Amino acid sequence: MHPALAFMNRPGRILAMIHVGALPGTPQYAGSLAAILERAATEAAVYRDAGVDALLVENMHDVPYLNRAVGPEITAAMTVAAQAAARTGGLPTGVQILAGANREALAAALAAGCAFIRAEGFVFGHIADEGYIDACAGELLRYRRAIGAEAVAVLADVKKKHSSHAVTADVDIVETARAAEFFAADGVVVTGVATARETDPGELAAVRGAVGVPVLVGSGVTEATMDRYLPLAHGLIIGSHFKAGGRWDRPVDVDRVCRFMDRVRALRERGR
Repeated sequence: MHPALAFMNRPGRILAMIHVGALPGTPQYAGSLAAILERAATEAAVYRDAGVDALLVENMHDVPYLNRAVGPEITAAMTVAAQAAARTGGLPTGVQILAGANREALAAALAAGCAFIRAEGFVFGHIADEGYIDACAGELLRYRRAIGAEAVAVLADVKKKHSSHAVTADVDIVETARAAEFFAADGVVVTGVATARETDPGELAAVRGAVGVPVLVGSGVTEATMDRYLPLAHGLIIGSHFKAGGRWDRPVDVDRVCRFMDRVRALRERGR
């Protein structure tokens, strides 16, 4: 296991999403980067106090997304947002820059002192909302070596949500995960078909049994469904469920977070 992922040395670790506000230059930017950073830090404190295990900072509000080619303003803003979250939360923190801007995420993570990135399109190709996204493993890991960012782990989505995988229909999710591991991903992420849609437990179990790297659930975990995922996954990435009304685009609901983590602790205690 990559040293940056040591917090996942036991199953069922919880990674909470921080969906930073729309960033400079994007259609919904509200004109205050300071407010975005303050909110990222505030959410990091909420998650820290509730007992989550790690954070993942993502530019979810930057819709519509660009296909890999985000500008330097996005990379710079995500760097300071990730740094604000990591410093306030004091937890292992990751960076994801949509859509598929994995090099930029890696650069931001290195500059912000973060532990990992979440990468789209690591192996094989797929059609996403933004268009065709090709594999990037060779380029990305050479870039990681070139900038001295080997301490930053790479979590790779396999058969990613919000995408058509018809072009690789003859390659199932298990073989995709094996390919990601062979191409030196430090972990793989299994999702449902869209944000907040449940991940298939059967696919999760199959991937977990096929690879030796950490396997994470990337969508659809709720207080009601966590029981089926905690024993199977090294990490559960929670975004929508921690927001008011279970909507990703709403503020963090402290009560929902605390109830969820209380339930996690109870299940962990029962499993000892």
